[in-house]
Amino acid sequence: MDLTVTIGKRSLKNPVGLASGTFGYGGEYESLVDLSAVGALYTKTITPAPRAGNECPRIIETPSGLLNSIGLANVGVEVYIKEKLPALKDADCAIVANISGETEDGFGSVIGSLEECERIWGYEVNVSCPNVSRGGIAFGTDPGVVEHLTSRLRRITEKPLIVKLTPNVTDICAIARAAEAGGADAVSCINTVVGMVIDTEKKRPVLGSGTGGLSGPAIRPVGVAAVYRVKRAVSIPVIGLGGIMTGDDALQYLLAGAAAVQIGTATFVDPSAAIKVLQGIESYCRREGIKSIPELNALLE
Repeated sequence: MDLTVTIGKRSLKNPVGLASGTFGYGGEYESLVDLSAVGALYTKTITPAPRAGNECPRIIETPSGLLNSIGLANVGVEVYIKEKLPALKDADCAIVANISGETEDGFGSVIGSLEECERIWGYEVNVSCPNVSRGGIAFGTDPGVVEHLTSRLRRITEKPLIVKLTPNVTDICAIARAAEAGGADAVSCINTVVGMVIDTEKKRPVLGSGTGGLSGPAIRPVGVAAVYRVKRAVSIPVIGLGGIMTGDDALQYLLAGAAAVQIGTATFVDPSAAIKVLQGIESYCRREGIKSIPELNALLE
């Protein structure tokens, strides 16, 4: 069985990754999870300068989901290089830096700073966070802006460039095609779905920022459908995420056409969820006599 996945000029040893924003910078889980078991770690979004994030409270559970409004709080690229990356020097998996910025220059400066870091396998470009007032969602909702940004970043790096898509648009396929036209090696979908919870006693939103991004099992059908549609709209690999809790959940994405998957909210329930998901995929492939991910992709009737 060969579960390797090729994205751009590089390969992942297996299709299971840990989603950005749910696994910190990686070092936080080092004593709990064997990182060598997963294909990739997508680290927490990094911006040019540190960000304090949004007003608290920032997170609340919902039926079959989690609503968050972190606001891309992070240490900034300089501290990321000096303190966070060295902690991952022994992690035997691909390190994908999830990056963002408020302007094209901001996105470019983060990649420019990280480009000489050998530990960085590739980049996931976050144009889809629903919890920032500038940048983020504004980039990911306009095909022209996505293509222009992607092509500009393409000129900076030869490492794999993955554009993370938002589901909060009329046509996610148009955004995916724009990323491909700009030179992306892959797209990942989906980011969180905009949601809101209201405290009926206080008569105001629970989250400090009002709305937030919904993740978890509640959005899995949205994610699977997005992957199914996007895979048929582009030629580059599609990475699926959104509500994957088990191996069977991941298999839905792979059958829909995903080349790889990411595990996010499930990690909060069980830090080793990604490893169990991988074991579930391997068990299914052995049982069905499947030898590769492309073979799995072709099975959906």
